[in-house]
Amino acid sequence: MRTVDTPEGCQLDLRVAGLVARARAWLADFAIRALVYLVAVQVLALFDRIGFGLLLLLAFTLEWLYPVYFEAAWHGATPGKRACRLAVLRDDGSPIGWGEAMIRNTLRVVDFLPFFYVAGTISVFLTRDFKRLGDLAAGTVVVYTDLLPPIPALPAEGESDPPPVPLATNEQRAVIGFTLREPLLTRERASELAAYAVPLTAGLAADAARARLVAIGRFLLGRR
Repeated sequence: MRTVDTPEGCQLDLRVAGLVARARAWLADFAIRALVYLVAVQVLALFDRIGFGLLLLLAFTLEWLYPVYFEAAWHGATPGKRACRLAVLRDDGSPIGWGEAMIRNTLRVVDFLPFFYVAGTISVFLTRDFKRLGDLAAGTVVVYTDLLPPIPALPAEGESDPPPVPLATNEQRAVIGFTLREPLLTRERASELAAYAVPLTAGLAADAARARLVAIGRFLLGRR
């Protein structure tokens, strides 16, 4: 179990996936890719050299772009991971982006060395959170999604304010995280945390600071 302290003062308990669960997900994705290959070979064989070139392009897409796209666009889960209720998250428990997906999947070639993921398997056994080398480089961890704490949906209506100062990426994540989890906090705890978000809430009373920070979070989420 991995415990993560969020910037807004909540604790997330994440159950880290081991080698067997990850192997099942990999086999499921492999079966999907193999089926696509099988169908494509039958069709592209009719087009001689052009078909061979298209087959090489398909191979690149399935082996490299398939995991990157699905992990970045499907909340950290390829179809195989989703079927096994697994997902890739950042070490801080937040969703991964295109950068992390690209790094961890590009380094699969290193995990594969010297053959059939020997290096990656050794890394999984030697690290606390069962990380392969790609996870160590990208700062990611694979967890069970059925045990992730639910995050309430953001109400469709509400005040939205732009931040008064430019925010770095990690600061934007912190504000968004507070906005999404604010309904899970007591009003007093939420107001206490919002008061620390200077200069976003400077000079505001506790409850006003909470409302201001939520409004900025809504703006960052595109609710304008």
